[in-house]
Parts: sequence; structure tokens; C-alpha cells
Amino acid sequence: MDARNQSAVAEFILLGFNSLRRWQAFLFFTFFLLAYALTITANATIIATVWKDNRLHTPMYFFLSNFSFMEIWYTTVTVPKMLSSFMVERTTISVSGCIIQFYVFFCLGTTECMFLGVMAYDRYIAICYPLRYSTLMNKKVCTQLAVGSWVSGFIGHLPLTISTTQFFFCGPNKINHFFCDLAPVLNLSCTDTSVSEMIFFTFAWVIILCSFLLTMVSYCYIISTICRMPSTIGRQQAFSTCASHLIVVIIFYSTVTFMYVRPTVHYIFQADKVVSVFYCVVTPLLNPVIYNLRNKEVKEALRRVLCSRRRLN
Repeated sequence: MDARNQSAVAEFILLGFNSLRRWQAFLFFTFFLLAYALTITANATIIATVWKDNRLHTPMYFFLSNFSFMEIWYTTVTVPKMLSSFMVERTTISVSGCIIQFYVFFCLGTTECMFLGVMAYDRYIAICYPLRYSTLMNKKVCTQLAVGSWVSGFIGHLPLTISTTQFFFCGPNKINHFFCDLAPVLNLSCTDTSVSEMIFFTFAWVIILCSFLLTMVSYCYIISTICRMPSTIGRQQAFSTCASHLIVVIIFYSTVTFMYVRPTVHYIFQADKVVSVFYCVVTPLLNPVIYNLRNKEVKEALRRVLCSRRRLN
């Protein structure tokens, strides 16, 4: 029978973690709610601190505040819907709402890859070419890099999203995930999805691997420069910062590479849901702590902001 002659699906059911027992669901709900609240609070605090303190008006903190703003929306796209799945028996989302969620999530994910590469490049210039840093990373260049990261993230996924709107969903309508990820959605389509799969697979390879290589090459040059530093204390501090950053980079890229740099025929949905938790919940929670709140300058700036507010009160 022609798929077009069948009735169209109006909404999807997100199965989420439906196999959990009630007490397990409560524990997961509490953890994810706390993680989401901490992620939003920490990133919002960083943005406010950078905006308030003139000493943090530097390229590094300009990129970090953009990164924090992106992380707020990155988690907000998926986590609230996931939390609702623990509280209600059936979590539904319209087909159009699913495509919008899919589009925004992958746009922000691409933007995150871009910013990780840009921030690594910024640190490379700062450590390897300190005397030329202010010239090479001037306000115009920083603005262009930030705008380029945002624009490329949101424009890059338009072809895939447009092709997704042409899919016909005739049933079943159950998505074995806690959000509208690519593979589970394609799995429900009654029309051929091979072209869309090829577009996404190619795009994922280009974006993830190129941004990862840029990030890792930058850190290789940074580590090489640090090794030549005469001060032992300076080397230890620099290595401590780089190691923290690299942990976040490796967690993020290893999970997204596992998820998206492989053909959809190899997807195992139950395992993929667990892996998705790392880049949807865990990594956004670690990022503000490692990139900012462990930073001495940020902690001092936060202390100054809090002290000034107390004086005003």
C-alpha cells in the first residue's frame, strides 16, 4: 500500500526511560532536575559576572559568556521534556514540534563544536603568541568568530531540516528516546530517508571531526609551548587548566562521535539514550565548573560583584 494513502501521524510519543521502576524514576528525576537547575544557575551567573566586571571584558571571557549562553539553551531544548516524562504516564510531542526540537538541538550542538574550536584557538594565540595576542584577537575578529559560530550552526542544518519536513509518518508513532533525535525519527518515517541520512552523516563527519582536529591541534601547540616555560609553577598551573579543558572536550566529542559519526543502521536505541545523557546533561553541567568557576579571575570577579551588591543593600 502506498504510504500516502495511509493516515498521517499527528504526534509522537516519547518513551524516555519508561522501563524504570517508580523509585528509580524518582531518583533519576531528582538528579536531572538538580543538574538542570545547577547548569542554568551556573551559566547565568557566569554571563552576569562577565557583563558586570570590566576586567573580564577580554576575548577569552567574551567567548566563554557566549558558550554559557549557548549551554543554557542547549539543555533547555531537551531536559524539560525529559523531566516531564518522569511525571506523566505518556509524554507526547507534535510532529512539527519534534522537527523544531530536532533542528534547534542540532544547531546548538554544531554551535558548541564551533565554540570549542574557537576557544581552543584563542588560548593557542594567547599562550603561543602573547605579544601579538591583542592585535590578532581584536574586538572585530572576536565578533566575527562568535557570529560565524552562531550563524554556521543555525544555517548548516537547514537542508536536513527542510528534507525532514517532507517525511510522511503513518505509524507507529513511538520514539524510543527522551527527545527527537535523528535516528529514532528517521526510523518512524514511511518514506525513503536515505538522502537525509547521507546529508546528516556527511555533515556530522565534517563538523565534528574538523572542529575536534582544530581543538586538539591547538592544544598540542599549547602543551608544546607550556613544556618550554622556565617556571615550574607556571607549567603546573597551565597544565592543570589544559587538562581540565581537555577532559570536557574528550567527553563531549567521544559521545557525539559515537552517536552521530556512524550509519543509522548501527544505532542501538537503549544504549544511545544513556550516551545521550552525557552530552545533554553531564557535559553542560561540567562546562561552567571547569571552564569558569575553577578560574581564579572569575572567582575574584564573582566575589567583587557579590560584595558590591551587599554594599548596595
